Amino acid sequence: MRPVISKMDFSHSSLFGYIEDLQELTIIERPVRRSLKTPEEIERLTVDEELSDIERAVYLLSSGQDIQGTSVVANLPVLMRQNPAETLRRVLPKIREVLHVAGVEMQLTAAVSFLTVLQEESVSIHTYSHSFLHIILQNLEHRDAGVSNAWLETLLAVIEALPKEIVRHEILNPLVSKAQLSQTLQSRLVSCKIMGKVANKFEAHIIKREVLPLVKSLCQDVEYEVRTCMCRQLEHVARGIGTELTKTVVLPELVELARDEGSSVRLAAFETLVNLLDMFDADDRSQTVLPLVKSFCEKSFKADESILVSLSFHLGKLCNGLYGIFTPEQHLRFLEFYKKLSTLGLQQENGHNDNQLHLQTLEQEKKYISVRKNCAYNFPAMIVFVDPKNFHLELYSIFFCLCHDPEVPVRYTMAISFFEVAKLLNSDVYTIHKELVTLLQDESLEVLDALVGHLPEILELMTNGGENNGSESKLLSIPDLIPALTTAEQRAATSLKWRTHEKLLQKYACLPHIIPSDQIYYRFLHRMLTIILTNNVLPVQKAAARTLCVYLRYNRKQEQRHEVIQKLIEQLGQGKSYWNRLRFLDTCEFIMELFSKSFFCKYFFLPVLELTHDPVANVRMKLCCLLPKVKSTLRIPTDKHLLQQLELCIRKLLCQEKDKDVLSIVKRTVLELDRMEISVDAFQKRFYENDLLDQEKERQEHLLLEMEQLEKEKQKNEGRSTNINDKMLEKKRRDSKTSSVLAKSINLSFSGSSSGTSAGKEEKRSKLVRSQSFSTQVLHPKYSNIDKCPNKSSATGYTSSVSGMGKSCMLSFCDDSFRAHSAGNSGNAAFPSSSSRNLFNSADQKNNGNKEGQSRRMSM
Repeated sequence: MRPVISKMDFSHSSLFGYIEDLQELTIIERPVRRSLKTPEEIERLTVDEELSDIERAVYLLSSGQDIQGTSVVANLPVLMRQNPAETLRRVLPKIREVLHVAGVEMQLTAAVSFLTVLQEESVSIHTYSHSFLHIILQNLEHRDAGVSNAWLETLLAVIEALPKEIVRHEILNPLVSKAQLSQTLQSRLVSCKIMGKVANKFEAHIIKREVLPLVKSLCQDVEYEVRTCMCRQLEHVARGIGTELTKTVVLPELVELARDEGSSVRLAAFETLVNLLDMFDADDRSQTVLPLVKSFCEKSFKADESILVSLSFHLGKLCNGLYGIFTPEQHLRFLEFYKKLSTLGLQQENGHNDNQLHLQTLEQEKKYISVRKNCAYNFPAMIVFVDPKNFHLELYSIFFCLCHDPEVPVRYTMAISFFEVAKLLNSDVYTIHKELVTLLQDESLEVLDALVGHLPEILELMTNGGENNGSESKLLSIPDLIPALTTAEQRAATSLKWRTHEKLLQKYACLPHIIPSDQIYYRFLHRMLTIILTNNVLPVQKAAARTLCVYLRYNRKQEQRHEVIQKLIEQLGQGKSYWNRLRFLDTCEFIMELFSKSFFCKYFFLPVLELTHDPVANVRMKLCCLLPKVKSTLRIPTDKHLLQQLELCIRKLLCQEKDKDVLSIVKRTVLELDRMEISVDAFQKRFYENDLLDQEKERQEHLLLEMEQLEKEKQKNEGRSTNINDKMLEKKRRDSKTSSVLAKSINLSFSGSSSGTSAGKEEKRSKLVRSQSFSTQVLHPKYSNIDKCPNKSSATGYTSSVSGMGKSCMLSFCDDSFRAHSAGNSGNAAFPSSSSRNLFNSADQKNNGNKEGQSRRMSM
């Protein structure tokens, strides 16, 4: 084949262009050639494949390169699991030799591998101490600080597992010489940390005789790093020696260290004092600890600002630990000190020019943010300090400032602790509802994510813990709740943080208990459907689908429920996009979890089976995986026709399916369906628990319908009574001039007719109230079993038995539940205790069981 030369351009400019391109290619290729290994290097790195793992490890440690030796050391736990005896005899001595000259990477790898061998317990602790402990102790004083710390962490973990005798002879006795002033600084620092770990290992008298002298000498070391390190270990020493020795030995050392010239030593002494407050008696706290704390607080703003961050972090523990010895003046002084820390850096003092303020902001901005963040962290503890009854007077202004702080970390910390604050306020929780709305609308999604973690519990406290705790006035306590919730969801939806959006949608499933059904329908339910249809993140779509099913489950209007069901079938199940049809199957799975079996069979069984003819293989595949759960919703003989439709669809799939993956899943599903037992309408012991759960779901669904019907009758009766009253008043005005006897007869006849109808009205009104009371029981997320029901494949129900009971049985159940609830909780009639509800549920289930047993005996 001849090349087509006429199409190539050999002009002067293009030729130089080709040459430049070739030069660029050669420049790019040179580093690649240089990075290739030479034959000698490849030969040096090659290992015989016939060698065993132990022999290969020994060979690589003896003649291999550093990277190969590091690989062997990292693989040491695997070798110990496979062949511990040979590994200890041949591999570990080689590792010990190599570590003397090994680099930092191999040292760090060895420290981690030795710790892993200890944690996996591949050998006994005595064997481990004999083989590994000496290697660990030899490398503690490595010249690299990172390597030394890694080996120290391994040693501290080993000390906890070693017997006392080994620790005493192998670690404690050599520690006496390592803690002397003649040793290096690093050696004395290691000794301090080992002291703290060893103090919890022995009895008090051994610590007093052998450990405390070393502790005192290290507390008086000439280097401030050693004094600081030993001061932080005094807490562990005090826990080991007990209260009496702590008072006589540790406390004087802490007092002396608290007056040390080094700021880091004073800081360590202060933190140790705070952590040991529970070990000091009232005299020590008032005479020794309190003066030291007061001096720390005074110096923190003047000469020693390094302690300010630590002081703000420990202030809550400190105030509550010294609460019993505070005078009213001291109590007020510490409270004012906390308030000052909470706004530190937000007010600009007078007398400074702009340059000084700018310099101060650059140097201290991070420190001030940390202080205010620590104040937000300690806010629940300060509520306990001032008593929740005094919150509005003493701390509300600080709470407002922290929730509106300009820095995100401060508001984030307040969002995390918001639930704790709400629990402490209890009945006064309504005072912070504005801050809840503010944090829900915060510009930072991190703040929103922190708040959403306990959002159901917070909203429950807001609606039930305050003064407005009636079921009809839920929104009075939080008037701006719905706009804040919708704004938060929209901001999460438009961001790239889909995990926050998913978490938010999951928590919004609690709203039926907080917000009326109509508000949920118009403001949230359709939004969930839009998210399912338009969002591109699968976890977000699934979260929206489940929350939508919860809203549908608790919706109180049949017309709205039918509208939502129709949209789910048309826009998802029959949607043009296969992605929507897959989400329809996910939604059906949630419906089987939340609703009764009869509800699913009535509305969704046949639309699900229609997807067996779907043109997309993934949809048919997902449907086949869902078929066992679909079959578990059937009951014989009530759903016999649906069972026939299911069998027909499976036969078509077996005969007509062309996709190999789908066909394999169909065959596997057929075997699973054959093994399944179909529940029947009659009572079966093996399905008893699942039957009760499904019966409860179905009963709640019927009661929602009954409640809606009673509400309509109530509205009609109220309208009719107003019309009758208007007519009677008009008639009285017309007949005012008639005789008194005629007026009396008219009045008597009217009163008699009204008394005859009032009894029926009162009866219907009582039924309506009881039905509403039961509906609030059902809709309570905390006490309902709906969200906790397992999605069992063999569950069954009592549709026929429930439908046979009729409306009178429904109303009698309402009466029982209402009486039990009124007797148990007279103050809050909307939300009964779980114990009363379970009691009457079990009693009703027993009655149903007795009725079914009598019906079976009669049929026999």
